[in-house]
Amino acid sequence: MTANGILQISFYFVTLLLLVKPIGWYMARIYEGNLPVFACWLAPVENLLYRLCGVDRKDEMNWWRYAIAMLWFSLLGAAVVYALQRLQWMLPLNPQQFGAVSPDSSFNTAISFMTNTNWQGYSGESTMSYLTQMTGLAVQNFFSAAAGMAIAVALIRGFARHTSQAIGNFWVDITRSTLYILLPLSIVLALLFVSQGVIQNFSPYKTVSTIEAPTYDNPKLDSQGNPVAEKTTTKGQTLPMGPVASQEAIKQLGTNGGGFFNANSAHPFENPTPFSNYLQMLAIFLIPGGLCYTFGMMVGDRRQGWAVLAAMTLIFVCLLSITEHYELNGNPGYASLGVDQTHSNIQAGGNMEGKETRFGIINSALFATITTAASCGAVNSMHDSFMPLGGLVPLAQIQLGEVIFGGVGSGLYGMLVYAVIAVFIAGLMIGRTPEYLGKKIESFDIKMASLTILIPPILILGFTAMAVLVDAGKAGVANPGAHGFSEILYAFSSAAGNNGSAFAGLSANTPFYNLTLGLAMFFGRIWLMIPVLALAGSLAAKRRIPSGSGTMATHTPLFVGLLIGTVILVGALNFIPALALGPVVEHLTMVGAH
Repeated sequence: MTANGILQISFYFVTLLLLVKPIGWYMARIYEGNLPVFACWLAPVENLLYRLCGVDRKDEMNWWRYAIAMLWFSLLGAAVVYALQRLQWMLPLNPQQFGAVSPDSSFNTAISFMTNTNWQGYSGESTMSYLTQMTGLAVQNFFSAAAGMAIAVALIRGFARHTSQAIGNFWVDITRSTLYILLPLSIVLALLFVSQGVIQNFSPYKTVSTIEAPTYDNPKLDSQGNPVAEKTTTKGQTLPMGPVASQEAIKQLGTNGGGFFNANSAHPFENPTPFSNYLQMLAIFLIPGGLCYTFGMMVGDRRQGWAVLAAMTLIFVCLLSITEHYELNGNPGYASLGVDQTHSNIQAGGNMEGKETRFGIINSALFATITTAASCGAVNSMHDSFMPLGGLVPLAQIQLGEVIFGGVGSGLYGMLVYAVIAVFIAGLMIGRTPEYLGKKIESFDIKMASLTILIPPILILGFTAMAVLVDAGKAGVANPGAHGFSEILYAFSSAAGNNGSAFAGLSANTPFYNLTLGLAMFFGRIWLMIPVLALAGSLAAKRRIPSGSGTMATHTPLFVGLLIGTVILVGALNFIPALALGPVVEHLTMVGAH
């Protein structure tokens, strides 16, 4: 890696770590109801919302009431998004007069945005009206992110409280997450994006005359119904418009990832400059990183938050170095043929396939690793075009449960579940009842933690096996062999992991994939949230145990190492055979050709 590349990555991490403490401090004050002075002007709005909705902020819930509220809220959001898609042909703010979205695609998209996945089997600029984008997709970007943050805060309260049946009020937590955190940050970020050239308007699409008149093959059917290619010459180009900057901001801050355009953050109207690219990467990790500090503040020991953040950061840096290495080294098959892979003004060689020249290899690989470490799914390059082991890292990060920073809320509660498993393993080693933050970890807690860890691989591997066995699944594969298997594995990993990015060589906008991916997204989100809330309720009801000479300190480098080992071993062992059949085989084939 060049010195310039190291400098860019270092600058990113320094900025992120400088922001972790202030944003974490702010979120802790919000969730504790101790509003900072500069946020008090929003309190009347909060109170008005409670009165309109009939919410008593003092009515705290036990874990199952909290779970029911979360479930009903999520299902209602999915129903609204489904209805908007099916009825958009008759609704306003549809200057391109797009018709109704098909039932299977509407189902998939409704579940996708409800679960914070934002998997997109459609092309946004040719499918969704402005109204659907704003009142359906963008609103769910806020609410699905806020739901994840609420679950994380409920689990934190489980650790912080003792002999209590209550873990908070879901309606209060989701309101505060949206009103005080996501909305103000999104407004600021959207204005910064507009300053960089990200579009924000309600104009009809623009048709402009091109300097040259390109000729291309236009596919059509002849009189017998056979596919043929007709030479077509055009002198114009249609430029899509829309309220992009506002959706782009919450897309990244909420680790949602759904693009206004099909090309997502590779599109120049969504991500026009290197600085906008830097802001997008920073926004993805901002809240997940800050929540680690929030955790430390709310449990009364900031060192605990720093320990969790250290584990996340160390794993991320190691995996990032692997992606950068294989992308910078380029294709070994090309090297054996004597093909020059040098790219002037970018890097001295490397794999530039599927990458924008304005970002280059360093920032494309960094973006890919960030977006799959977080539960985001936004992309500024084609992951399908990465080198096999360069593409393995984004895939493996999703399969680890996206706990390496992870999605807003979901990353933290996923990592805390791994922390519970880690202290349980440590307790078995030394023959002592495991404890974490003064709470005994007992059989019910381990059962709930185990469910949280085991559900994703069951969904991912089960649906992948189905897809490679049935004709409807195999029909979507355009690249046979190991890479085609990787595309299917990535799709279900992304769905069950609520990421949303893809190895886009898979044709997934079919009834089979829309249904199976939708089910993977739903159960991959809800079936994890419910055991996490059950764990929170169990922990909150326990008595606090004073630390003694045999208590394992959970803020030391030793515990950070144990936590990292637990994440890597427990999280990765389930997927090693599948990864061996996909990216690893493809890499070995490529090296063999070399």
